[in-house]
Amino acid sequence: MLFLLAIVAGLGVGLLMGGRLQNLALLRFRWPWLIVGAIVVREVILLTPLNRVEGSQYAYLVALVVIVAWTNWHWRRIPGIWVISLGASLNVLVIAANGARMPVAPELAGSSLLGRGTIGQYTVMGPGTNLNLLGDFIRLWPSREAYSPGDVLIAVGLAIVVFLAVRNPGA
Repeated sequence: MLFLLAIVAGLGVGLLMGGRLQNLALLRFRWPWLIVGAIVVREVILLTPLNRVEGSQYAYLVALVVIVAWTNWHWRRIPGIWVISLGASLNVLVIAANGARMPVAPELAGSSLLGRGTIGQYTVMGPGTNLNLLGDFIRLWPSREAYSPGDVLIAVGLAIVVFLAVRNPGA
């Protein structure tokens, strides 16, 4: 939900500042199916019962690595995408450091995660997890979800990319 709100915010501010919706169509991506595929894999693992299948967390991690590679490939082509790349890189770092699982603060973890300790790509944050400052511990009102600093950077990056694309044709 955070990412969708960021896109809507970037679009709204861009339009309010004189941008045009048609400018989004002028963006040119290399290998667009690659990023779409990585996002689909990520979302399927997040939103379906596949997240309870042992090993799915590795597919999630690979999808994030693909997103980082793709955004790095577009640094010069799409203004602001480096912020998305930085956020996704932070997520890859913390997930890789924790056996392909994102640590979640206990006070923000759901009851099923607390009861099991790990579910899919998530694990309860504690002394046995690494890089906890990069894990999911941020709650943004009014959402009940936990976000990582990487997630927040990705959202800011999405808003920037959409804003700049709407304001600047062919950016």
